[in-house]
Formats: sequence, C-alpha cells, structure tokens
Amino acid sequence: MPRSKLPVVAAALLLLFGPATLLAGPGRIQAAHPAPQDVPTAPDGGLTVSLRNLSSTSALEPVLTQALRDSRSPGFALTVTDGIARIGNYSIGSGESHQGDVLVLNGDADLYGRLSGNLVTVDGDITLHPGSFVAGSILAFGGAVHQAGGQVTGEISTLGALAPVDQDAPAIAPASPLVLALRNVAGLAGIFLTLLGIGFGLVLFGRPNLEIISDTVTHTFGRSFAVGVLAQVLVLPTFGVLILGLILSVVGILLIPFAVIACALLVAVAVLAGFLGVTHALGEKYTRRQLAQGAFGSPNSYRHVVTGLIGMILLWSGWAAFGWVPVLGWIAFSAAAVVTWFLLTVGVGAALLSRLGLAGHFAGRFIPPETLTDEYLWATPQFGVPAARRPGQHKTPPPVR
Repeated sequence: MPRSKLPVVAAALLLLFGPATLLAGPGRIQAAHPAPQDVPTAPDGGLTVSLRNLSSTSALEPVLTQALRDSRSPGFALTVTDGIARIGNYSIGSGESHQGDVLVLNGDADLYGRLSGNLVTVDGDITLHPGSFVAGSILAFGGAVHQAGGQVTGEISTLGALAPVDQDAPAIAPASPLVLALRNVAGLAGIFLTLLGIGFGLVLFGRPNLEIISDTVTHTFGRSFAVGVLAQVLVLPTFGVLILGLILSVVGILLIPFAVIACALLVAVAVLAGFLGVTHALGEKYTRRQLAQGAFGSPNSYRHVVTGLIGMILLWSGWAAFGWVPVLGWIAFSAAAVVTWFLLTVGVGAALLSRLGLAGHFAGRFIPPETLTDEYLWATPQFGVPAARRPGQHKTPPPVR
C-alpha cells in the first residue's frame, strides 16, 4: 500500500471503531477499559459473590451481570469471599504471586506470575503468558482465554457473551410497592376472567351436572373432602400402575400416549368442575340468604358462579395488596393458599362422588333431576307442606243417634 494512503486508512479505522479503541495484539482491536482500580468491600448485607465453585455458572451469571452493571455507578462496592475484585485491566507480573480468588470487571487479565486461587473476568479476556501458573480454575465471562504457554491446574472455561450494558444507564431500581400490588391485581383479574368464561360455558352446556356437583358439596361436605384427599394421594400411584400395565402388555404400549392424554384431561376436568361446583355452592348459599333478607334479583346458576368466583378472588385480595411486605405477604399468601386447597379438595371429591354430575343420589335431594331448577326450588318446599286443622274442626262432633 502506498505511504500516502496510510493516514487515510488510519483515519477510517478510527472512525469505524471509535476513538476509545486500542490495539491489543497483532491484528486484534479491543474496546478500551476503564482505568484499573480496586473495588472496596461491600458492607454487611451488600453484594457478595463467591468464586470457589466455577462449575455452577447458572448461579454465578446473574450475580456477575449485576456486578458489571453496578460497577458503572459511583460508590460501587463488592465483596468477594476469600478474594479481591478489580475494575479495569489486571495483571500479575513475572516473579509475583497472589493468594486468593480474583474477579476482574470490565477488563483483561494478563498473568505472568503465580496465582493461587480462581480467576474470573467479566467482559474481558484472560491471557496466560509463558511462565505463568494458576493453582485453580479460570473463567472468562463474556470474553476469551488465550493460552500462550501458562499452566492451569483446574478447569479453563468461557461463558458466552454478556448482554449489552448501557454505559450511562443507572442501576435498575426495584419495583415500588404500588407496582407490585398492581401486578398482583392484574394477575388475579386475568384468573377471574378465565374461570368466569369457563364457568359460563359449563352453565350453558352442562348446567344439570354443575348443579348436582354443587348440591353434593352442600349436602356431603365431609365425605367430599375425604374423597378429595384420597384422590390426591392415589392419583400418581394409579397413573403409574396404569402405565406399567400398558407397558407389560404387547398392544398396550401403543396406547400409552392416548392414556396419558386421557388421564391429564380427566384430572383437568375433575379439578375445574369441582372448583366451579364449590364456587356455585358458595354463591348459591350467599345469594339465597340475600334474597331471603329482601334483596332484589332472582337466583340462577350464572349469578351463583359469579358470586362464588368473586368470593374466591377476594380471598386473595390480602396477598394482592400486601404481597410486597416480607412477613405479612407470606402470611396472606399461605392463608389464601390453604383455604383454596381445602375448597378445591372438597370440589374434586364432590365431582368424583357424583361422577362429574352424572349420579345425583349424592346431591341430597329426592326429587327428579328434571325439577331441579332454581325457580322450582325457590318457590316450592322440597319436603311437602305441613298439615293443619281447618277452622271450627277442633270440637268433638256430636254422637250419632
């Protein structure tokens, strides 16, 4: 290349790679790193990382990513268990030695001497020069390892490229309590609308079955709970025995996928039908009590499902509002989860007892299923009208002559 074109090529390279680049070897251009500096130890409760086990990269990756992001902010502090942390390039000179682990953030590590410990670079390369010795393992997170003659007793590994980090972006602040509460409320609203749609579909296409499951919950509550607990205990062993029986047979092996799908659908239908049966029973009980006190409206299955689902969602309102509080949120979540499990167990047991609403003799009613409508039950006594004497018939009739 003529000498007259060298300045033009150099200027083009500077415009392409930016003024903050430098040559780090023959034919290799690397982004400049910040000035080397020590990282102070974090106070108690601050950011801490341990480099003892470099094989667990899934646990190290989020901590190292956070450390690289926070290192851009002033006052950054980090504690490395039994080691040190550095920002910028780091090197151990020939004839020098270091005891303990070393973490290098946003910089390269050049080893000429001896290191007794593990070495990790984040967004930087590791170069082992001739005569270097590492009594441990090395990991380049978002960089590369260059072997130029050094020795390593442990493992040499690299871990992908880091997600791009904005140099000027501040550390991400945790979400406020209001945002966390709104997220919980949005999640509950989504669950409510989903169950409401399924409940309306079940009322529209399987109203008699849903009402029989609801009546089974009301009239055989204890037995339904016992059956629900027993079903939870036996569902996995029963499924395992079924699959084992199909495996031992010749033709049954081909039926295993269909058996798995059928069992999953059966469990899902039993859980949904039982849960909606419980909500229907709760909503029916509350609605009839309100109507008996003079409230306006008429009882129907749609209203029962909506009322019961609102009650179930209100059960989780304490967790939605105070879930961000460390202790109170855990207590609210545990209480709501236990009550929901209890009611769901009763619903599953009622669905199994009534065979998904096909067997009405567990519902506690002795009239034909055709007459089990809300209007009939609200206006007609189920066990007859008590007899009463007519007026003037209480006297003893005169003797016959």
